[in-house]
Amino acid sequence: MGKHFPPQNYLNRELGQLAFNRRVLAQVENTSLPLLERLKYLCIVSSNMDEFFEIRVAGLKEQIKLGIHTAGVDGMTPKQALKIVHEQAHPLIAHQYQLFNKSLVPALAQEGIRFLRRTHWNEAQKAWVREFFFREVMPVLTPIGLDPAHPFPRVLNKSLNFAVELQGKDAFGRNSARAIVQAPRVLPRTIPMPPEISGCEHGFVFLSSIIHAHVNELFMGMEVLGCFQFRVTRNSDLFVDEEEVKNLRLSLQGELPQRHFGDAVRLEIADDCSPQIEAMLLKELGLATEDVFRVHGPVNLVRLMQVPGMVTRPDLKYPTFVPSVQATLQKKGSDMFKVIRKGDVLLHHPFQSFRPVIDFIQQAASDPKVVAIKQTVYRTGVDSALMEALIAAAKRGKEVTVVVELLARFDEEANINWAGKLEQVGAHVVYGVVGHKTHAKMLMVVRREEHKLQRYVHLGTGNYHPQTATLYTDFGLFTCQDEICADVNEVFAELTSLGKVRTLHHLWQSPFTLHDQVLRAIRAEAELAKQGKSAHIIAKMNALLEPETIDALYQASQAGVKIDLIIRGVCALRPGVKGLSENIRVRSVIGRFLEHSRIYYFRNDLAHDVYLASADWMDRNFFRRIEVCFPLLDKKLKKRVLDEGLKIYMQDNCQAWDMDSEGSYKLKRSPRAAPISAQSKLLEILSGKPVTVAAKKPRAAPKPA
Repeated sequence: MGKHFPPQNYLNRELGQLAFNRRVLAQVENTSLPLLERLKYLCIVSSNMDEFFEIRVAGLKEQIKLGIHTAGVDGMTPKQALKIVHEQAHPLIAHQYQLFNKSLVPALAQEGIRFLRRTHWNEAQKAWVREFFFREVMPVLTPIGLDPAHPFPRVLNKSLNFAVELQGKDAFGRNSARAIVQAPRVLPRTIPMPPEISGCEHGFVFLSSIIHAHVNELFMGMEVLGCFQFRVTRNSDLFVDEEEVKNLRLSLQGELPQRHFGDAVRLEIADDCSPQIEAMLLKELGLATEDVFRVHGPVNLVRLMQVPGMVTRPDLKYPTFVPSVQATLQKKGSDMFKVIRKGDVLLHHPFQSFRPVIDFIQQAASDPKVVAIKQTVYRTGVDSALMEALIAAAKRGKEVTVVVELLARFDEEANINWAGKLEQVGAHVVYGVVGHKTHAKMLMVVRREEHKLQRYVHLGTGNYHPQTATLYTDFGLFTCQDEICADVNEVFAELTSLGKVRTLHHLWQSPFTLHDQVLRAIRAEAELAKQGKSAHIIAKMNALLEPETIDALYQASQAGVKIDLIIRGVCALRPGVKGLSENIRVRSVIGRFLEHSRIYYFRNDLAHDVYLASADWMDRNFFRRIEVCFPLLDKKLKKRVLDEGLKIYMQDNCQAWDMDSEGSYKLKRSPRAAPISAQSKLLEILSGKPVTVAAKKPRAAPKPA
């Protein structure tokens, strides 16, 4: 065990996540970014905050409910953490809506992209909205009057709803003062209005405005005193008793529908909502005043993510680019197996195309020499060419084994469906190891060549998901090196069979060796520093939380090791504390692409060890998941990862945020130095030539509503 450090040396996880969302929200304020991309960042913050409440805040509330008062490694009890979370979340969300209303909406209007508010509709717009309401909206609405025969309905997680205050008697003589109107999820939340009606090139009207304007049509003969939109966020963490279930897939299928109706954890309401309606909703949902977020605008900004796709303005978006394909793979019909036999192949997404991974599986599926394919699946999407290739391979009689992680959060349904399809064609489908999520990214093909079986492997830091491979930065390695292939084969055997753990040649694996090997490598650098030698650690990942690893990094810093950490999200380590961590720098890069690759570098007395991994340095990744970490053995590829994955990010002075010892972040600015954006530079170096941004067309002044 490492040296014990006091709680004040660790930062809180939940507060770290809020700090990350503030960094993303800062992108909305960055007027140098394309306008529609700034709108996307606003939506991303909303999506992130939804998951934050669904999982992290829900977890804190559950601990409090169970009477857990134990402080975490940071010294905070669940109750203390929840209090500070509320104190920080309210101003964050208020700032988000301020940016939407005061910055984005006017800027978009200047570009002919307008959100047409109900209070500003002209007669033609009112007529169009009315016709749309009766044709597309009213037939699917089911208003529910609240009375003893109609109790408060089950409100779906994150759905759009309206609380309506009424006066008068209905057809049955009932004098119900309140009703709930639920907007079905099949209805779009942002509806484009024809230019000739909207008076601008791209005019949009919110579904909430349409329903609000015509809610009286749902309660004929009664007077509507008030109509207020609201949205409930619920606990969405699934619970499956893995010790009791006999079939994980069937149990999960039964549990998924309940996700929509977990305990309420947050209430978002219109800022003009009456105190009576707020009190009624809080009582029905079992929430307190601090759980209420009054917002000026749509209660679900996530749904605005569809707007950029409906607006044909490339000048307001990031320039398009074409991911490059390495020369050895460019030739149509390239034999992937022949290429890999010549040497390891490294792909850096999204700058380099994910297509070779798809080609690899498709070639394996159709190649008569291939006898077996094994793959792990964590997230792969609803439509996946990779999964279709595995199905095709199974149909052709090849031995196909797929380790499907059914508990990949929010992708459970897609994975269940793929598991069913694979089983139908005779593939071997397993769900990993009970109690441990399979998060490793591995693909192995076994091919008969010259009277022997040859293994080919792909290992990655990211998911086998073609869409996210265009949005996330990740590395993938193709190799047929015998020892690495043997290691991958052993991990697959552990996942599908039974038996003792065997010693691996090169791979570090959770939950067995990864944690110990990371600690060993950190401590080895500390020993070198104590001997007066240069020692350096660079690590890039999504999150750093595991206490013993943090302790080891503190000790290495005290020994004189230079440590650079590139942590996209949450970091519980405090950098720059005198006598503790003055040799540690922490930075976070927020850019066009989501930084997702995990890279560990140890100078190791000029050996320059470079590892790629599927794991962050968190308790769950070390002890409750199946993860793999693999070395780069080829010197050229090792240098590529150092240059492309680490060094350029340390030079970034445009999109890098440096963290201080209190957990606050400051955007790195070097006014005298030439601007360096790591992601932009990598686009120039690795991808196809970016398409030039179209010149802005002159805009006519927007017509008055």
